Amino acid sequence: MNKDEPAFGVYIHWPFCAQKCPYCDFNSHVRFGGWDEPRYLAAYKRELDHVAALIADAPREARPRTVSSIFFGGGTPSLMKPETVGAILDHIAHLWPVDPNAEITLEANPGSVEAARFAGYRTAGVDRVSIGVQSLRDADLKRLGRIHSVDEAKAAIEIARRTFDRFSFDLIYARPEQTLSGWRTELSEALEIAGHHLSLYQLTIEPETRFADLYAKGRLVIPPAEAAHDLYEATQELTAKAGLRQYEISNHACPGEESRHNLLYWRYGEYAGIGPGAHGRIETATGHLATSTERSPERWLARVEKAGHGITETEELSPEARADEMLLMGLRLEEGIDLDRLARIGGLVPRAFVVSKLIEQGLIERLPAPDITPEGLDEIRACLGPGLLPSLVPAAAYGARLGRIRASGSGRFILNSLVLELSASFEPATHPASPR
Repeated sequence: MNKDEPAFGVYIHWPFCAQKCPYCDFNSHVRFGGWDEPRYLAAYKRELDHVAALIADAPREARPRTVSSIFFGGGTPSLMKPETVGAILDHIAHLWPVDPNAEITLEANPGSVEAARFAGYRTAGVDRVSIGVQSLRDADLKRLGRIHSVDEAKAAIEIARRTFDRFSFDLIYARPEQTLSGWRTELSEALEIAGHHLSLYQLTIEPETRFADLYAKGRLVIPPAEAAHDLYEATQELTAKAGLRQYEISNHACPGEESRHNLLYWRYGEYAGIGPGAHGRIETATGHLATSTERSPERWLARVEKAGHGITETEELSPEARADEMLLMGLRLEEGIDLDRLARIGGLVPRAFVVSKLIEQGLIERLPAPDITPEGLDEIRACLGPGLLPSLVPAAAYGARLGRIRASGSGRFILNSLVLELSASFEPATHPASPR
């Protein structure tokens, strides 16, 4: 993340689903009577206008932000009409310059109706889809509350392959009654039909979900921690053999095929969050703000029509809070976290003895310092991002002093505990790198 070319993304949350999955704690709602899509479209445009006005006077460089990625998440965005998606994209382009190579992703469910719309989404401007397959076993799809079949999922994957430049799909493992051999077989089948990106999530029991109720009553049993760890290790083994690198805890891709929008989150970039239940991180004239919108679609719609936006919470983030968030997000990545940038943003770094202890325990790795060129300190050969070849950058601009750390393979499996220990050890940075 280089301030000379700041990344900026837009997240659009579509809250409606055909059915609520029992494991899902996302802000998704079932409306059997449908919804007034033109009315919601008008509301999305108004909230985009409001956020654009909020960030217009931020104390940044003179040039305006350029949108590097747009992500339609949910809910089930593939329930939107392609014309609605196109109108939102046109409005974003009206408010900000959009990079010609911007990534525009839409999440989709693999039902036949949604899959048939793929050509319309491509025409609207979407160039990447992420398909919620979740399992390649019909019995497990039913257990997970999914309303598509394995055959429908495979058909949607093939349509995506023919229609879009890039596509991905999701699977969930550590499911009830799942065995190690069964997962190895299923994942191998998935890798045969995958493109260059695959998201593989371990099932977790989230509060206030149907699965949480069943789990509390003993009616839902998931693999114990030891078995889940074996499933995790098998996941890393098979994806690595297939050439899909684990660039983030749950995401695997060929070099250069990483989800750019999600990288923006994990690298702690700036993004506008639009729609019911959306979150944003934006820089305004008054400071760095965390925004949250009304979760209920109907209440959000009413608020936007009355006030011009549906934001219900706005928190000015202190440098310490930003350091905590950056640590939490950055340690998810294979590339780790830049401690110099952490020091600039939050004025804090983890205590050296805590980092050393975690390194000795095999939970943290310190990445090698950038190579110094023969010319001395005038230029540094640095990796500028996943899938990019090392490039020469001015040493003064790079400002590397503290270097990078990342969670090891073992550390990623207990990431929350790792983040808590590092965050608790924060101390003031004594020599933050020069601004860049």
